[in-house]
Amino acid sequence: MVDETAIEHDDAGLRRSLKNRHLQMIALGGIIGASLFIGSGAVISTVGPAAVLSYALGGLLVVLVMRMLGEMATAAPTLGSFMEYARTSLGDWAGFTIGWLYWYYWVGVVAFEAVVGAELLNPLVPVVPQWVLSLVLMFALTATNLVSVRSFGETEFWLASIKVITIVIFLLCGAVFVLGLWPGAEFSVGNIARDGFVANGWFAVLHGVVIVIFSYFGTEIVTIVSAESDEPERSVAKATKAVVWRVLLFYVGSVALLVMITPWQQIPVESSPYAAAFSRFGLPGAEVVVNVVVFTAVISVLNSGLYTASRMLFALQRRRFAPAWVRDVNRRGVPWKAILLSTLVGYVAVAASYVSPDTIFYFIINSAGAVALFIYAIIAASQLRMRRRLEQRAPERLKLRMWFFPYLTWATLVVIAAVIVTMGAIGEVRSQLTLSLVSLVGILLVYVLFVRPRRRSA
Repeated sequence: MVDETAIEHDDAGLRRSLKNRHLQMIALGGIIGASLFIGSGAVISTVGPAAVLSYALGGLLVVLVMRMLGEMATAAPTLGSFMEYARTSLGDWAGFTIGWLYWYYWVGVVAFEAVVGAELLNPLVPVVPQWVLSLVLMFALTATNLVSVRSFGETEFWLASIKVITIVIFLLCGAVFVLGLWPGAEFSVGNIARDGFVANGWFAVLHGVVIVIFSYFGTEIVTIVSAESDEPERSVAKATKAVVWRVLLFYVGSVALLVMITPWQQIPVESSPYAAAFSRFGLPGAEVVVNVVVFTAVISVLNSGLYTASRMLFALQRRRFAPAWVRDVNRRGVPWKAILLSTLVGYVAVAASYVSPDTIFYFIINSAGAVALFIYAIIAASQLRMRRRLEQRAPERLKLRMWFFPYLTWATLVVIAAVIVTMGAIGEVRSQLTLSLVSLVGILLVYVLFVRPRRRSA
């Protein structure tokens, strides 16, 4: 077992050119995706006003995992983040598994977001086939990532800024509206409990947690980006401490306002409930503006997904968990082969979405459905082991500590297990769990059959 107190800080040729403002905005924007702007309507339809609880419970789980990750990342900021912590804490199998699961997840997300982005663009340029638009988006964001990490950081900074500004405006306008202070508005806070707060029952609340937990996935990107930051420890500590209020404001707060502004039965499912809410404010062009913001959110996820997948692949190679040729870095400090391999798989997935949407693309997207939960579980298990060893060997490195250790860590693992079991009990997401387990078993088999024997003989 490797000593966690001696984790390497070598960045293997990457440039530390990201500033604190980049990391903070990436952290802010990382929690706001298209799933919030559009998917929240489906969650409210399923759960009722108690969707606020679903978002709060899912957010609490993410807050706890991010606190654990923040503790490890400030104690030992390193390329690969939780892949490296899993490897040093639990063994090579854990590092290999979590690293490839994470890469696989983001490659699937990149393809999915490219398809969604093309669907949003298609009404504007109907003469261009959607698959061409998907490829154009992929090419554009690949180019951004290939230029330099600073180029990625600046692009993500402005994309995230648009999302954050939109949510802040919604929170301010929404609060004034529900209090009856908006011109023509009436006091409507009571809408949240008009037909009963838990209108569809408590199991629906758990069902909602299963749906929303994946909306939060992406907050952990900041600990990976920190490897190319000029102040990794300070930036990660600041970002992980702020995750609590980000969850409360952006998700719980905005969803609560949605069900206060409009009776929950009237909130749209297929279109954005935020666009509908802005329309109630009487703001001109609200739907167009929100659609632009949704497109921005899609591009932001596509941009950060390409970055994250390539950096995880690069980190895997450093531990000989990936082909040696992906380690090549150009003169601007960009791991260009890792980026191209990640995008190549994305191109294949985009092609499959049009050639074989019900088989290949279905498998790629749904087999990553529960991956976030597997990754969270390995992060929690890593923190349990790493914290104890750091307390024994280098307590001065624990600048940011997990609350009520080890009780909250164990509680987090129990909750993750409960969410996984709940997925198995819900028909509409059961296939995601099944296919995700297939992905997990497949990666473990690759390690056992090919990687472990090679490492033992080396």
